[in-house]
Amino acid sequence: MWAALEPIGRDPQTGGYRRYAWSAEDAALREWFTGEAVARGLDMTADRAGNQYAWWGDPDRDGPGLVLGSHLDSVPDGGAYDGPLGVVSAFAALDLLRAEGFSPARPIAVAHFGDEEGARFGVACMGSRLITGAIEPDRARALRDRDGVTLAEAMTAAGYDAASAGRDDPALRRIGTFVELHVEQGRGLADLDRPVAVGSAIWPHGRWRLDLRGEANHAGTTRLADRQDPMLDLAAAITGARTAAGAHGCVATIGKVHVEPNGVNAIPSHVTAWLDARGPQEQDVRRVVAAVAEHAGTAPVEESFTPDTRFDTALATRLAAVLDDAPVLATGAGHDAGILATAGVPTAMLFVRNPTGVSHSPAEYAEPADCLAGVTALAAVVRELAS
Repeated sequence: MWAALEPIGRDPQTGGYRRYAWSAEDAALREWFTGEAVARGLDMTADRAGNQYAWWGDPDRDGPGLVLGSHLDSVPDGGAYDGPLGVVSAFAALDLLRAEGFSPARPIAVAHFGDEEGARFGVACMGSRLITGAIEPDRARALRDRDGVTLAEAMTAAGYDAASAGRDDPALRRIGTFVELHVEQGRGLADLDRPVAVGSAIWPHGRWRLDLRGEANHAGTTRLADRQDPMLDLAAAITGARTAAGAHGCVATIGKVHVEPNGVNAIPSHVTAWLDARGPQEQDVRRVVAAVAEHAGTAPVEESFTPDTRFDTALATRLAAVLDDAPVLATGAGHDAGILATAGVPTAMLFVRNPTGVSHSPAEYAEPADCLAGVTALAAVVRELAS
């Protein structure tokens, strides 16, 4: 499975992945998922947002079911493990259980949630946000990528009914419990020298857009005193974000910027930048955003925000015990599991050790032995929850 996934969307120069929602690469990933489901005799379904499910059993007759899985899309030049490890491990766990002759007492599915990273249209976890009603469908359909293509247009071009995208109660009723395995995106397990952990919570986090306006002019003839250069406001916002994050115990990044007209010898007329801010406490994240606004001289526009998300405590405790007292860790990374948990679905996460803690980079990695430990742990979770 890993070998079949490896070439899809991979940049041969950087070694990173560009797997964006509703693109040709996304179509290839969906075809791969369908092929893995069919090869195992699983029943394929899709919800109103295009999220895919491969069912072992009938959730409408015998549900609600136990759903495992993650996402397959990536950030620009992302790593191989963020998302795909959870999907591949879910299929592998089912293979392991079937080889043992396991007979589940409830339906089980492997899920592929679309557009988790939000790399193309700017809002993370779009697939899970749509089906849970966490984003208004009209707003979602109107989002545009950097080429001006709307989400609705991209879905339609890919052969999906964009008009029906939205909250999907029948799909949600089929998900009795959701367990997402994911490569850890930090050094918690490496520092503890453990291969697998159970997730406890996701920090509050969000994305804000900064619109910084100036006046286009000649870089060689315009006196410094006459310039209205929005890049100076951007510089102040970037350094202000770093200072404020340190002061409030958060993390903050301005990692995406559009500059107009984007010429070497032209003073920009307009800069659009996106702030990502996260922290253990929502009020501290909001303080960081306020500080950035002050430095930039403009109010950031909130494009998405996810409050403090606590996974089902009893479920996390139960799974930690099943997994030989696995450590329980919180994370600053957002996941579809967090959106489903907020919507009231009993949800848990498993993390697999990342030896360097590097993620959203071609250097992202997990040792094969740790990946196999994750599969074994996921199979143990299924035995516990579906026997």
